[in-house]
Amino acid sequence: MPEVLKIGPYHPLVIEPELYEVRVQDGKITDVLIEQGFTHRGIETLMLTKTIKQDVFLAERVCGLCSQAHSTAYCLAVENVFGFEAPPRANYIRTMVFELDRLHSHYMWFALLFHMIHDTERFMVALNAREKLMDIIEAICGNRVHFSVNAIGGVRRDVSPQVMKSLLQLLDEYNALNDEIFKAMEVHSPKLSGIGILPRDKARAFAVVGPILRGSGVASDIRRDDPHLVYDDLDFELITEKGCDVQARSMVRAREIPETISILRQIVENMPQGEIKADVGEPPVGEESGRVEAPRGELIYYARLNGTNYPERIKLRPPSYVNVRAVPEMLRGEKVENLPPILESLDRCISCTNRVTIVDEKTGKISKVSLEELGRKWWR
Repeated sequence: MPEVLKIGPYHPLVIEPELYEVRVQDGKITDVLIEQGFTHRGIETLMLTKTIKQDVFLAERVCGLCSQAHSTAYCLAVENVFGFEAPPRANYIRTMVFELDRLHSHYMWFALLFHMIHDTERFMVALNAREKLMDIIEAICGNRVHFSVNAIGGVRRDVSPQVMKSLLQLLDEYNALNDEIFKAMEVHSPKLSGIGILPRDKARAFAVVGPILRGSGVASDIRRDDPHLVYDDLDFELITEKGCDVQARSMVRAREIPETISILRQIVENMPQGEIKADVGEPPVGEESGRVEAPRGELIYYARLNGTNYPERIKLRPPSYVNVRAVPEMLRGEKVENLPPILESLDRCISCTNRVTIVDEKTGKISKVSLEELGRKWWR
């Protein structure tokens, strides 16, 4: 007789509110239903009530760990409508903060993974290392979580030589930490290998992105596939693993950390002089998109402007929104005890993922409606 195990919407296993209805038979998962919508904040609609410049700050509040990714993708989308490219030094600073964001996101992910598999010592080591990184981010941006360094036309703050020197010194300290992470992956490999399988063909069919896609052996990274900012000027390896399991997804992130450190060194060494912001002119009429490789994968922003200071439409497609479709594929046939590390390997962001679900109180029927239907106030 199948059993139903409900996890969430508030549960120690899930960091953010989401509901997993897991169907189990003989100790193995046969299917899973994922219910979301608990933290929908309507940011796309809110962005229409703020000016184009104010929306930079709203975009980065979609996600705390991908703050720079969201504001950068938004700025690129809007600047593409203007037909404008930020000054070279501004693009270097944007890229520097972006890669610092990637580094601190990966360290945070490893801290959560170590916590999940009860490696308390390495959990604390990863968190302490991330804390030092946050201090550098604060010195550059003035903030630790929502960085607020981007602006339409460039960046709001310059980076001093002293801060760049401190950054290089910190990167030297991370060599020992990176060795510790690789050692930990070897030690914990028996727990992580062979579970949460997402074959290469399934990864492509589900259109997953980021470390999940690269962990299934597909070489895809927007920094290489569609270069933006200054990634064309940087030398880095596109990391892939062929294991298609939790271990492979972990190793993608572990191997990306040294590459990110190398990118940061190149940025400091080649930082150009010049202005950090330029006037983009009056808002035009048009539509464009901007896409970046966030720590979790491809992030896309669409912007439509109507010649006023307020956007007509902003649409975003974050990586977690597309990656969640592959979760049932990874979980079917797995033992229940493998559920926590498999979910952790996805690096889920629920604030990025949530969309509105309508529930009829009388019948309990769940439905999704179009914007036109909402506009007609169909519920009356």
